[in-house]
Amino acid sequence: MARDKNEWLEWLKALLIAGLLAFVVRMFLFTPIVVDGPSMQPTLHDGDRLIVNKFSYLIGEPDRFDIVVFNATLEEDYIKRVIGLPGDQVEVKDDKLYINGKQIDEPFLNDTLNKLGENQRYTNNFTIEDIPNGKSEVPEDSVLVLGDNRSNSTDSRMLGFISYDRLVGKASFQYWPLDRIQLIK
Repeated sequence: MARDKNEWLEWLKALLIAGLLAFVVRMFLFTPIVVDGPSMQPTLHDGDRLIVNKFSYLIGEPDRFDIVVFNATLEEDYIKRVIGLPGDQVEVKDDKLYINGKQIDEPFLNDTLNKLGENQRYTNNFTIEDIPNGKSEVPEDSVLVLGDNRSNSTDSRMLGFISYDRLVGKASFQYWPLDRIQLIK
């Protein structure tokens, strides 16, 4: 009888420790997210499932073209791509991205841009001063984000700059659908 009781206590301890570890990992290191909507197409699609690395921005800062998840509202998180970093001047003109006056290639958009007709535009022209709370450059501890589907994305052009404290983490791994499993770069 005592042996059965000890075995149950050992199982209970093991389950509690496993539950605590799962809680810590989910709260502080990694979390799953489901892409909601078309704003990141063609890179990510509605319903794609990702793992977000919450730890990456606790020890470092975002890099240009990171795909990030951030708190857009109290109830909703958005997923977008970092375009502008602190101190950057950002402009899009004739579907070309300019950072600090230098044209920057966006390889994740090449296929989409190549399919456009001669007089079609994928991204409306804008400068950093055009966005809400626009300034001459991206403020310290903030980023400018855009969706890859520029004509159908609620991003910094509507939301303004995204402060570091609103960043949930960096999208690191896509695990669904199975035919598109990939590390996200």
